[in-house]
Amino acid sequence: MGSDHYFSAQPSTPFTRKQIRVFLGGAERTVNTAGGIFSPDGVDKGTAVLLSEVPAPAPAGNLLDIGCGWGPIALSMALASPGATVHAVDVNERSLQLTRENAEGLGVDNLVATTPESVDPSLRFQTIWSNPPIRVGKDVLHGILLQWMPRLAPGGTAWLVVQKNLGSDSLQTWLSRELPTGFTVSRHTTAKSFRLLRVDRPADGTNGDAAGS
Repeated sequence: MGSDHYFSAQPSTPFTRKQIRVFLGGAERTVNTAGGIFSPDGVDKGTAVLLSEVPAPAPAGNLLDIGCGWGPIALSMALASPGATVHAVDVNERSLQLTRENAEGLGVDNLVATTPESVDPSLRFQTIWSNPPIRVGKDVLHGILLQWMPRLAPGGTAWLVVQKNLGSDSLQTWLSRELPTGFTVSRHTTAKSFRLLRVDRPADGTNGDAAGS
């Protein structure tokens, strides 16, 4: 596939913005995208499944989008929960820039787009939504999920959309085995060849930080 992927920190393709119309947060909106990022032509099928199936995010506290791309998930969370702070993380600097621009363009002021290492390690997240970067490879993907899933706040919930033929069922089994004691992993629904997985941290926080941050 070459060295320039949507998960490259600095894509080598020209940073040429284009505007597209998308449906987010209950309305049609104009956003900026560009080449060298994930799904630059619109809301991809997996993200659309997630956004159509998840319940509303927590109304307050810290929310997280892992692998934000140009920002459809993070923007949807921010629009739905103006009283919360949404953290959009990505290794791709172009994605982060576009997410910031799109938040500003939509009048969203409760979204912070940063690299993963820039997030305060003490933060815990009431809600996590993610279309995780499956194509980075199993080992890298597992590292990403073990970095963030244990950082659910007590009583918090994460929602992950994964294509069935890209290992959603084996990922569910792996998460159930690897997450700290008390966390539960379940299949919420299946739609359009995607599984929506749900991860819950117990409200009492039992061993929730055992895997660190």
